Amino acid sequence: MPEVVFLPGFMQHADTWAPIAAAVGERYPVRLVDFSTWTFEERLEEIRSAAGADSVVVGYSMGGRLALHSALGSSFGGLIVLGASAGIEDPDERRRRRAADSELADWIERHPIDELVARWERNPVFASQPEELVETQRAGRLDHDPAELARLLRSAGQGALDPVWDRLGSLQMPLLALAGENDRTYWAAAERMASLAPHGRATAIGGAGHAAHLEAPDAVRDAILEWIEHRVVT
Repeated sequence: MPEVVFLPGFMQHADTWAPIAAAVGERYPVRLVDFSTWTFEERLEEIRSAAGADSVVVGYSMGGRLALHSALGSSFGGLIVLGASAGIEDPDERRRRRAADSELADWIERHPIDELVARWERNPVFASQPEELVETQRAGRLDHDPAELARLLRSAGQGALDPVWDRLGSLQMPLLALAGENDRTYWAAAERMASLAPHGRATAIGGAGHAAHLEAPDAVRDAILEWIEHRVVT
């Protein structure tokens, strides 16, 4: 029976997965990983230490990106990514993103956490979230050190990482790529990842945006459980 390992996104703690993990935990052992390190390489090591060969690793956004990179060098039992991509292929676009992330990291270091959280909550990617959902996440976001977040962004931001689209064909474990149906950029990425991985599947979460596990937790839970039962356990 696989252990299901949940990874949070940028500026989150693992408890953002707690309601879904509790439901999954009724059928499978689960583990919620609260990262204690702040670079891409260190976090890969944390994931590989937490997840065994039979584990199903589930990651959201930056956590999904980390899970994917970690899976490419491992023998996990399965991989689930939500709102994630295999990277920015165009070198010029990636260079622009790296510069933008570096500029944001500089800004983060110069401002207190409450100002950072206020700016983060205005990110258009979260526009579909009702105010009460935003409020429930605020305490977790405030519980971060800006200097550590800046370090993480410089190391594991999308502009910092080489794309791995050309390596997805070597991914032998089953892959489930999830995205909110209204998160069009990442839904396109999910479909493409699933098409390139030998054992890939893409599933859209109806009515949800980028943080589908928070906006439509029941649908994400059902997608995870159905996929594990039919693609990993059997």
